[in-house]
Amino acid sequence: MPPLVAGIDSSTQSCKVIIRDAETGAEVRSGSAKHPEGTEVAPSAWWEALLEALEQAGGLADVAAAAVGGQQHGLVALDADGQVIRDALLWNDTRSADAAATLIEELGGGTDGAAAWTAATGSVPVASLTVTKLRWLADAEPENARRVAAVALPHDWLTWRLSGSSDIRDLTTDRSDASGTGYYDPAAGQYRYDLLARALRISEDQARSVVLPRVVTANEQAATGDASRGWGHLVLGPGAGDNAAAALGLGMRPGDVAISIGTSGVVSAISPGPIQDPTGMVTGFADATGQFLPLAVTLNGSRVLDGAARMLGVDHAGLAELALAAEPGANGLTLIPYLEGERTPNLPRATGSFIGLSLASMNPQDVARAAVEGLLCGLADGLEAMTALGVPVESVKLIGGAARSAAVQQIAPAVLGRQVQVPEPGEYVADGAARQAAWVLSGAQEPPSWTTSAVHTFTAESTPQVREAYASRQGLIAQRD
Repeated sequence: MPPLVAGIDSSTQSCKVIIRDAETGAEVRSGSAKHPEGTEVAPSAWWEALLEALEQAGGLADVAAAAVGGQQHGLVALDADGQVIRDALLWNDTRSADAAATLIEELGGGTDGAAAWTAATGSVPVASLTVTKLRWLADAEPENARRVAAVALPHDWLTWRLSGSSDIRDLTTDRSDASGTGYYDPAAGQYRYDLLARALRISEDQARSVVLPRVVTANEQAATGDASRGWGHLVLGPGAGDNAAAALGLGMRPGDVAISIGTSGVVSAISPGPIQDPTGMVTGFADATGQFLPLAVTLNGSRVLDGAARMLGVDHAGLAELALAAEPGANGLTLIPYLEGERTPNLPRATGSFIGLSLASMNPQDVARAAVEGLLCGLADGLEAMTALGVPVESVKLIGGAARSAAVQQIAPAVLGRQVQVPEPGEYVADGAARQAAWVLSGAQEPPSWTTSAVHTFTAESTPQVREAYASRQGLIAQRD
């Protein structure tokens, strides 16, 4: 009987476990459990959700290998005994916005500071990145900062817990997740302890005593399972950041772009070489195979549609029906969807705006259409920034919860100006983690070739006027105090 592998997706909202046949990729069983809401979460809640999801999925007794795909950037600060010092700050916690601005200023300020950070790490600091959360910790909670003996990301911490180790020196990660910290250089493949020191306001010698997870190559075993739980036979892969895991699950290659609309909106592509964008629109992360994964990320994804549906008193199917009943451009109404602040562009205190309201557009159909178009325009900006940097774009796949919306599927090709492919709904992050686990188990040079899901292609007449209106109104927003 072929071995089984487990892929784990520990996302912002929930934990999902997929058990698959290591040879064919066929799904055998699955489980899931919710995570608490909020931008500050006790890591123990992720562990409890993982155990619940594993129980639903039938456990790991007959599973040969597992890997974790996890939400990126979250700060898990540990003391010398491996205890969590404070609740984790998640990627969408914007309290470190001032810290991000200060870190840029310290390396030259303005375009010079941004360029210096990009050259060092491939990314310009924004509130999402771990490095800014460490600076916030150093300034807002100095006693906690002084206790920091190790810094882990959510997927690092869960892999470590699965191994049963309590020694912080056993922490591991992979280059995709490390590349989202702001103190790892994906081009050189090494941590930047000088930037870690800067974040924590300590010397570089002191920073080198802080344990950072060992970066494990894509097909290398990271650890074995916790023998006390009967998992001693379990091979643990290095895992990956959620976007890199999704790219692996989709089998993406150079020329492929994925637009994922979940809690956040993410435009990702595979690039054979590192990408550096000093404007900060595109972050130069690494992927889960040894290549690179440039990303453009918005804080506001499917929740834009959640909010619009709630405002109009309909469900998501009703919202889609309303949006598709309106004409492109929504009678001149534009939604600038910065409802939770924004990361791309970097406007952490921004609020959203409806602009162009008139008697003609003040109706449910145009409001719904404006919500869908506004969401897609922000993602179209990210795709345009990719192409401007020379990232090859041959196909665009639309994934994530909001990709199931009929309105998103039909309006996306009009806003993006190109056809889009929508794979059948799946757990792409968990699938990518499972594929990595099978790869590590096999010891092969390349990941296994699994049959991917069926794809539906959508086309539409381009509507450049929608993007033009959005661009002209993008800066007409209010800021939170």
